[in-house]
Amino acid sequence: MTSYPTVDDLRLVGAVARHGSLGAAARELLVSQPSASQRLAALERRVGVALFDRDTTGARPTAAGQEFCEQAAHVLDHLGGIVERSLAAAQSRTVSVGAFPSIAGTLFAALDVLLDDVVVQPEVEHGPRLLEWVERGTLDAAFVAIAKQVPIARGLVVTEVGRHDLVTLLPDGAPVPGPGRRPYTGQTVVYCPLDLSSDVLHRRLTELGAHARPGATAEATVRTARERRCAAVVPDMVARWYAAPGDRTVPAPTRGRVTLSMVTRSPAPQILLDTLPGLRERLREGNVHARP
Repeated sequence: MTSYPTVDDLRLVGAVARHGSLGAAARELLVSQPSASQRLAALERRVGVALFDRDTTGARPTAAGQEFCEQAAHVLDHLGGIVERSLAAAQSRTVSVGAFPSIAGTLFAALDVLLDDVVVQPEVEHGPRLLEWVERGTLDAAFVAIAKQVPIARGLVVTEVGRHDLVTLLPDGAPVPGPGRRPYTGQTVVYCPLDLSSDVLHRRLTELGAHARPGATAEATVRTARERRCAAVVPDMVARWYAAPGDRTVPAPTRGRVTLSMVTRSPAPQILLDTLPGLRERLREGNVHARP
């Protein structure tokens, strides 16, 4: 085709298919029959095939015409909702928020409670990509744990959400660290610090005798520790999120602190700033579903 069919073309094809008659279709659309016939003929030339078999008994869709009618109905139905959907979007408050996989579930559950009358458009991706999207303006905010470890583009604002110390989570049945300078000798330890300190933590655990294994996400790390009945090194908030009967928490084998931050363009959206006190509490305590 050399050009797209117009809305009038789509309506004409639909009317001819419904009535089985070009004349009846013309009357419905309040145009003359010759005008409708000329428009249909011009459309068929652009498409390159006949859309209707026409004779003295009426007009019947060809195979191509039937497919065209179905697609036309779909397009017209979508077009019919554009104004309604646009008005609904104008009347509702929306905010686009990104989070990295380890905190996404907990964060978005908390925001759903705190922003009860706001539509949150979620994005789940790793920190560097989220920061790019905020810089480009395609995200209103990104919740990341790497804001203090990477260069932040000019014009972006970093708002601290919380600081969380690393701890060692010992699920029921996991051995406690032993005495001496290599307390994890012979033990498997899974870890997920949430930020860019994984390599440092891996080396430290190895120095302490552990078989160190990285976890894919915070939840996967805790689940792996439960399956293996071994220690997991995670931020303290993660230990609280996934706490279970029989768990013990002891200091981490190395000092570490994760800083969770909200990164936005300047000025930061007030709607998100207003949620921070409640969000900090829910992320710290794991009570994400309680109404404020």
